[in-house]
Amino acid sequence: MVLGLFGLQLLLALVLTLVDSYRRRGKRPKPFPTTSPSTVSIGDGTVTTYTYGQDLYDDMLAAIEGAREQILFESYIWKGDEMGERFKRALSEAAGRGVEVYAIYDGFANLVVSPAFKRFGPRLKVLEYPLYNAGWRFFDLRRYGRDHRKILVVDDEVGFVGGYNVGSAYATEWRDTHVRVTGPGVWDLKRAYADFFNLNRRPRHGVRPLLLETAADWEPRIRVHRNVPRLWMFPIRSMYLEAINRASSRIWMTHAYFIPDADFVEAIMDAARRGVDVRLLVPATSNHVVADWLSRGYYGEMLAAGVRIFRFQGAMVHAKTSTIDGRWSTVGTANIDRLSMTGNYEINVEFIDADLAAEMERIFETDLSNTVELTAETWAARGMHKKFTELVLAPLRPLL
Repeated sequence: MVLGLFGLQLLLALVLTLVDSYRRRGKRPKPFPTTSPSTVSIGDGTVTTYTYGQDLYDDMLAAIEGAREQILFESYIWKGDEMGERFKRALSEAAGRGVEVYAIYDGFANLVVSPAFKRFGPRLKVLEYPLYNAGWRFFDLRRYGRDHRKILVVDDEVGFVGGYNVGSAYATEWRDTHVRVTGPGVWDLKRAYADFFNLNRRPRHGVRPLLLETAADWEPRIRVHRNVPRLWMFPIRSMYLEAINRASSRIWMTHAYFIPDADFVEAIMDAARRGVDVRLLVPATSNHVVADWLSRGYYGEMLAAGVRIFRFQGAMVHAKTSTIDGRWSTVGTANIDRLSMTGNYEINVEFIDADLAAEMERIFETDLSNTVELTAETWAARGMHKKFTELVLAPLRPLL
């Protein structure tokens, strides 16, 4: 019985994926509104927001091209296309002029990338996070997380972090969010990078530990949170729950994949019941159709509790951001799902600053102009085949 149900779930997921892939053939995403890069000051540093990939890539490449001492580059997906080649060439040229260059990418996420693209010169210190990292410890769940992070740190002076992977399509066709940080906050990004590199480097390959000499300055309004499955550390979920439980006026969240656990859903609904303006912005159709179906499992009860759900139209919104009460914001790599909350290596930056929160609210309002709100009446009127699909797939939620 159980095996039969599991087989039905897998078959249904496969059929949905194949049908979605067929429907997407030859279709181009539609243009969407964006917010120009904007910079706010926080303490002795600055934070710049990006909502359009080309703007971000231009500034990342400029930072790489201007590097004098060290570059730390990490991307979950690093496409071997024109944009990926631009980054590879910029990193190689930096190494050629004497800059110390480190690069990390995830082996599983880049399986379809040409092996030729993955050949790097000896001057680059490249870590491919392995497809399988458990070795003989196949029972050790701490060793199965993917490296889902996206980080760039240059010369202790500037750091970039957020949802953008590296590839040509992301430059113009996906709506995502990234930030550029200067000042003391850069040190925490560098430490996060170095800790991951040192934890996963292969000494037998002759790669030495990445040593840090930067002073450990603190900016109390900027906090970097890292999920490290190898050490069983998952602070990002706690960060979210703490902020949600403190909310008194508004919670505005944008997420590419929203498959929360029951406690997370309850926290959001409790906030709505006590009068908080809770808004969730998600893609109308994401690039993972099964994730879309799984995310809908909580829509009915959230709508009934007063949570407002908005669906982004015509293009993929891949951002992982939230802003609360005009004071608190986060931008990072973690989705609200089990893989991000308690599975993968992730990094989110928490900002407690009114000026940045105002900018994040402006971005959210721009995105709202390209959404359609899902009402309780519309949701209740969906077809029986949709309700059946949601019911069959519901047991898969804890896995994703």
